[in-house]
Amino acid sequence: QVQLVESGGGLVQAGGSLRLSCTASGLTFDRYAVGWFREAAGPERESISCTSSNDGGTVYADSVKGRFTVSRDNAKNTVYLQMNNLKPEDTNVYYCAAGVGYCLGPAFRPLRGDYWGKGTLVTVSS
Repeated sequence: QVQLVESGGGLVQAGGSLRLSCTASGLTFDRYAVGWFREAAGPERESISCTSSNDGGTVYADSVKGRFTVSRDNAKNTVYLQMNNLKPEDTNVYYCAAGVGYCLGPAFRPLRGDYWGKGTLVTVSS
């Protein structure tokens, strides 16, 4: 059974940093595309980043480019989202997702089967 678990959320002041973790069981991250998302006003979650399973490259949304960085620790089967220079508008629930798929810019697009964590809350105070 595949499980993704996010952690690392919390309360931080504007300009501060947090590092979110997404740890998987039942799948190996380096074989799958991995996306980070957060809630949005519309029906779909906002795509923050997508890491390709082909070359491991990551594409970021304009809203976080230059501030957020994705990395991976294969030994721990964990993907990290380092968030720097946080802004109040970054306050949200953050999710990771993985599966057989591809990256359309910063958006993870599953082809067959995708797995999601339950999210972790990030609150940025002004």
